Amino acid sequence: MKTNHWFTLAGLLCAALAVSAADTNPVSPAQADAPAPTDAKPKIKAKTAPEKKAAAPAKPKRADKSEVLPTPEPAIAKQNHINVRGQAAIGSEILTHLQKGDYVTVLEEITLAKPKTDEPAKWLRIALPTNAPVWIHNGFVDPATKAVTPNKLNLRGGPGENYSILGRLSKGAVVKEIDVKDQWTRIETPADAYGFVAAHLLTRQVPAPAPAEPAPKPIDTIVAVTPDAKPAPVVEPAPAVPPPTIEPAPKAEPTTTPAPEPSVVIEPVVKRIVAREGYVRRAVSPAAPTFFELESPDTKKIINYLYWPKQNTGDIKDTRDIKQFKGFRVIVTGEESLDERWPNIPVLTLENIQLAP
Repeated sequence: MKTNHWFTLAGLLCAALAVSAADTNPVSPAQADAPAPTDAKPKIKAKTAPEKKAAAPAKPKRADKSEVLPTPEPAIAKQNHINVRGQAAIGSEILTHLQKGDYVTVLEEITLAKPKTDEPAKWLRIALPTNAPVWIHNGFVDPATKAVTPNKLNLRGGPGENYSILGRLSKGAVVKEIDVKDQWTRIETPADAYGFVAAHLLTRQVPAPAPAEPAPKPIDTIVAVTPDAKPAPVVEPAPAVPPPTIEPAPKAEPTTTPAPEPSVVIEPVVKRIVAREGYVRRAVSPAAPTFFELESPDTKKIINYLYWPKQNTGDIKDTRDIKQFKGFRVIVTGEESLDERWPNIPVLTLENIQLAP
């Protein structure tokens, strides 16, 4: 009984399997090679951020305009105490000063693109005056020959790398030492050293243009004469008639005596002897005609420049003795004259000096 039951279950199971196989579609070779479908959703391409526009190129900074002169030009200082600086800028270091009437050589004209407040826009690069300080580093000079060892050596306005460059020396150039400070040496100002001055403080002397060549002389026109042309008739001049002979009248003897020639009167040169009272001060300007000056006790302005010659009739026998009156109120007497360099302040050649009561 149990055996028949198991056979029945096995037959039912086989029948179910046969029906299931009949419902399944056969697989074609093309479908076999195709990839199996998946439940994964297709990937969505991520949106990329829009490309940024290329940044506009930065505007170049306005550079200073520089014009190197084809030939150096002379110039004259307009006033006293003009600053000569290490750079074309109002804040750069002061190297030396120019006095009114000093001559300099202009090498270049510079126009600042963006000058600062109260800063001149135009500057002139000039050949550095001989009294300006110029420094170099000791390590680049042969201690025995004083010759420059590198190909180029910077000239500085002071003993340090923070000072402005005033030019360069080439290898082999020999320098002359003036002073030494730590690792730096002050040298005699080279011819190639330069500085900068505000353009409005100098009067430039532009050289006159070369004279124009004279125009060529016109060529005379030559007229050809043909053989058929008749020559012009020759007119002989009439004979000259001699003028009648006139006997000269006898000269009359003068009856009056000639007037005497006027005698030349030479007037003696009168010296301008004056007396002044004031305080003896040391002259401030290094270009002053004398070392001492007389200051007015009322206006505090300079009255005279004081000059005491070595030969005099006073009590003081030497120019250096005037130092003892420095700072004192004195009465001076002497000849007053003008120096062409200082037309506004006369020079007083002392004949006597004494303390004011």
